[in-house]
Amino acid sequence: MTQDNVRVNTAWDRVDEQVLKRFRAHSVANLGDALDRLNIVDGGIAPIWNGATAVGTALPVLTVAGDNKAVIEALEHIRPGDVLVINAFGYDGRAIIGDNLAQRFAVHGAAGAVVDGYVRDAAIIERLGVPVFARGLTPAGPFKNGPGTIGEAVAIGGVVVNPGDIVAADGDGVIVIPPHRAEEALRAVEEIVAREAALDAEVEALRGQAVR
Repeated sequence: MTQDNVRVNTAWDRVDEQVLKRFRAHSVANLGDALDRLNIVDGGIAPIWNGATAVGTALPVLTVAGDNKAVIEALEHIRPGDVLVINAFGYDGRAIIGDNLAQRFAVHGAAGAVVDGYVRDAAIIERLGVPVFARGLTPAGPFKNGPGTIGEAVAIGGVVVNPGDIVAADGDGVIVIPPHRAEEALRAVEEIVAREAALDAEVEALRGQAVR
């Protein structure tokens, strides 16, 4: 399907909410360890406000650098629990989204947005509580000419993101989990959490001995 010069693919499935709920219990760092430290987006993409976290199903968007026509048209395709994953080519000259689009994402049920590019209105987006991850901030607004794609694979921060992948993001960064590896990743991360809890208990015991 094509909307003007924006190509749209809707032939993909979203992850069940119960699976996403299980991933929300874990940090990106632990999930990264569970996936052999692969599928982690480079550290240049970070939360634009402290405390932002997001877990959801990837809705990939490809834009021209400095242009957000495809992002605007993606509003029609957001479903509850989606994380917009936007390849804006890391361009630092113009913001791909600002507070208006961020709050529209939330109104349509998006869990957040990950932008390989720049954004603006960080203070307002923080006040709105919309989780946004990006390479940086610039006040310069975007063009709206296209072309672009929605619902097709994109690459952000050195990682390929397919429509329907699981995206988890927190203060440490962003990781992408293919759905066919979801159960494997969850089993592994639960073992990691249990192991870390045991190590924490050892440290607590040593601390108690030192107090005596």
